[in-house]
Amino acid sequence: MAASLSTLHLHHQLTFFRKPSLSLLNKSIRPTRITASLEFNITFAPPKPKPKLPANLQTDAASLSLPPGQLFIPWIVRGEDGNLKLQSNPPARLIHAIADAKTQPKKKKDKVKKESSGNVKAKLEAEPTRSKAARRFYNENFRDQAQRLSKVLAAAGVASRRSSEALIFEGKVTVNGSVCNTPQTRVDPGRDSIYVNGNRLPKKLPPKIYIALNKPKGYICSLGEKESKSVMCLLDDYFQSWDKRNPGLPKPRLFTVGRLDVATTGLIIVTNDGDFAQQIAHPSSNLSKEYIATVDGVVSKRHLFAVSEGTVIEGVRCVPDSVELLPQQPDRPRPRLRIVVHEGRNHEVRELVKNAGLEIHSLKRVRIGGFRLPSDLGLGKHAELKQTDLKTLGWKC
Repeated sequence: MAASLSTLHLHHQLTFFRKPSLSLLNKSIRPTRITASLEFNITFAPPKPKPKLPANLQTDAASLSLPPGQLFIPWIVRGEDGNLKLQSNPPARLIHAIADAKTQPKKKKDKVKKESSGNVKAKLEAEPTRSKAARRFYNENFRDQAQRLSKVLAAAGVASRRSSEALIFEGKVTVNGSVCNTPQTRVDPGRDSIYVNGNRLPKKLPPKIYIALNKPKGYICSLGEKESKSVMCLLDDYFQSWDKRNPGLPKPRLFTVGRLDVATTGLIIVTNDGDFAQQIAHPSSNLSKEYIATVDGVVSKRHLFAVSEGTVIEGVRCVPDSVELLPQQPDRPRPRLRIVVHEGRNHEVRELVKNAGLEIHSLKRVRIGGFRLPSDLGLGKHAELKQTDLKTLGWKC
């Protein structure tokens, strides 16, 4: 009984690991058939009809005779009669326009576009279209403008403009290794090598300087006469501190705008700007100048009328703008006249007073244009002018 059970158990294990028969697979898996049929109705759009040429163009295309194998490029041109025509050659006006475009000079592109993007100097060379203040800052810091050689020498303090021209004519000035005999030659001190009597001119010119000086009596405004005291002696302390205030820049050559005679005191402008001096001192500027004339004796209405009528100086009749008798002050017993002129001829105020029969004791200039001598500026003292002061003088900086 036990042997039969073991035999049955082994037979059961063997049948467990036996591969399934094909009949079992056929019974378990039955193929299914798809009875529904799929039908697709696909249609395509008809081809686009080609546009037909007008009758006149068809006849022109038929009349064109081209060699075999040549590419045909049609040109549809409107003729003089207003109708469209087909031709194998481009129109004549197009050929002429292409020919003219090739012969015309090419426009110069901006220097900045030609330079590389990393070149900052090339970008600064392009003049900016900014505000007035930005343009002034650009011109003062980046743009180097060429100037006349004689003007550059005078601005550098070599000599006056006339003396600089004499040096140039004598052949004592060289520019980039060559002797220059033309004062009108345009040079740039920052780029050109300029030598005067073997000495190199500095690359940087001194800045523009404008000084108001209260001239005392006994000083002249000329620089040529060494035996007389010049007003430039009153600026020695200004030049002594120049190197501390402007390191690396040469000392400017200053001169006076106009002149006051040796006996006249008061306001005088000192600068190194020739254009400024020319505009202020020229009679065409019509800048009024106010003087205080202290006279001896008694002044009557007859004297005032005589002064206001004017006098002839160097063949030209000079008439003052206004004449006024100032109130008498306790500390100044002599009468004072306020006389305003605009021509500024030599000894004009003195001649006006002398022609009226009066004698001048002292003469002082207190105003030029809209700028008045500061009350706290003592005799022999000076003060630098500000931009607002220059505008009152009529200078457009």
